[in-house]
Amino acid sequence: MRKSLICFLLCDLTPISSSKSIWHIRYHSSSGPWSKNTIVYSIISIFKRQALEKREMSTLPKPSMQTSSRDDAVQLNRAFKGLGCDTAVVVNVLGNRNASQRDSIQQEYETLFSDDLKKQLALELHGHLKKAVLLWMKSPVERDVTTLRQALTGPIIDIKTATEIICTRISSQIRQIKQVYTPTFGTLLEYDIGYHTSGDHRKFLLAYIDTTRYDGPEIERVLVEEDAIAISKIEVKKSGMDESTFIQIFTERSSAHLAALASAYHKMFRKELRKTIKRETSGNFKYALLTILEYAVDPTKHYATMLRKAMKGLGTDDSTLIRILATRAEIDLQKIKEDYLKRYKRPLVEVVHSDTSGYYRAFLLSLLGSKF
Repeated sequence: MRKSLICFLLCDLTPISSSKSIWHIRYHSSSGPWSKNTIVYSIISIFKRQALEKREMSTLPKPSMQTSSRDDAVQLNRAFKGLGCDTAVVVNVLGNRNASQRDSIQQEYETLFSDDLKKQLALELHGHLKKAVLLWMKSPVERDVTTLRQALTGPIIDIKTATEIICTRISSQIRQIKQVYTPTFGTLLEYDIGYHTSGDHRKFLLAYIDTTRYDGPEIERVLVEEDAIAISKIEVKKSGMDESTFIQIFTERSSAHLAALASAYHKMFRKELRKTIKRETSGNFKYALLTILEYAVDPTKHYATMLRKAMKGLGTDDSTLIRILATRAEIDLQKIKEDYLKRYKRPLVEVVHSDTSGYYRAFLLSLLGSKF
């Protein structure tokens, strides 16, 4: 093989921005390690995330050997007895148990009392607390399926929530969602999306959930450059937006590829890909593209920003607040808390405390790993 064709990859573990999840990936030609043809890509660091897995990014306390699922089930049953519900017990028990423990509690409850714990919780709790606890008691795929169905067919259609969920899930997660969605609701996810969306947004979402993407850290330098060039040509066309180019690239490429694309696009054309998307697209189609890009570049920032919007100004978007805390508490909520503090100069725990109240507040603070 010709020497000029031999390339190697070096990983420079120095952050290139304030976001510590963005890292240099340098491709060097064998003709010279620092030639003028050297291209620097910033990608979402799969390597960084793998390293962080060694740390505890969950905000839940580590399982205690002293806790007993049977005892928890008995406590909850007692909390439901008599007039009213001892909500403090429900919050204290369920807000401090991980997924495995919660599953065991539900099994013990059914064994001991021949009753479904989630059904009992639905009867005993109310308002935002009820919504938060019931979502917390579901598995990750059940949460997504339930939220998608409500967003697409509920009393108030929430296309942005449906879009955000779909566009932040990898291929294997999308497959699981589709497998659970149909037997649960007796219809295809594709049908509900097609019925409640339109235009380029519909084309995009249907293509996205029907495409299998590679989700690993490796990227193809040549393909990244080709995609950057293809998008740059959209801006010089006079015939209007070329949605097919965006749809193909954003439904077929991995998160690592898209993050590398954002960096390459800026380096090659001195333009921000995000701004190009905002200029060349519109509506929910634009929202879908931006969601995928922002999540690919920095998922922690994505969720910190969403939480900020949910609690900024008058009123609180409780649905978004509940969904993010419940879905990220056992994944990376600790990291999100750190990013939120760094970005907005105020602890997330403090903001949640000021925007909520009562047992609802206590439960969310438990998910955040704080009693305040």
